[in-house]
Amino acid sequence: MNKLSIMLKGLIKENPVFVLVLGTCPTLAVTDSVSRALGMGLSAAAVLICSNIVISALRNIIPDKVRIPSYIVVIAGFVTVIQMLLHAYLPSLYEALGTYLALIVVNCIILGRAEMFASKHNVVDSALDGLGMGLGFTLALFMMGTVREVFGAGSFFGYEIPGLSHYTVSILTQAPGGFMVFGILIAVVNKITKGKALKKKEFGCAGCPSYAVCGKKTETEKEADR
Repeated sequence: MNKLSIMLKGLIKENPVFVLVLGTCPTLAVTDSVSRALGMGLSAAAVLICSNIVISALRNIIPDKVRIPSYIVVIAGFVTVIQMLLHAYLPSLYEALGTYLALIVVNCIILGRAEMFASKHNVVDSALDGLGMGLGFTLALFMMGTVREVFGAGSFFGYEIPGLSHYTVSILTQAPGGFMVFGILIAVVNKITKGKALKKKEFGCAGCPSYAVCGKKTETEKEADR
């Protein structure tokens, strides 16, 4: 896999939100406005890139039995740095994101990429993977935030759109509207990729960070073992 394809796969082909369906909690919670969506997306992307680099650099040092706790410690360290920077320089965004900023620590996109990619590849490839997945996550949140804010609140980045403010669908800024927009965008991406964004063999337990300790296998994986 060349460097460019590693970075680009996270945008559409393996988009962490619309294809892998990961990180749905912040996706639904902070996309009621574009500013919150972009703030969360870029914050998570920064943590993803930095944690991928560090985990890749330490992959031969971290003992296999404690790799998941070690990954979480690394991720938590970078989340703390992002929190402090936002609190100091962008306090309004810090307040707007609230507890969801701290919950980046347990975002399954970040932990999943650490386990599936960074722990198995060199630093450069891991950084590119983090960049691609981070941009894909940010793009997904931006798309959802745009649809929900424009049609639900009649504004964009908090600025009222003339002629639209009286024809809004307020439910789009609420939880049911978030699920509706999420489902529609997943369907659109699936249509664009014709349902072939991921090969069939890539589905199953093998992609789960807890696969090694869980031991569960799908029927397809059992057949492959035979």
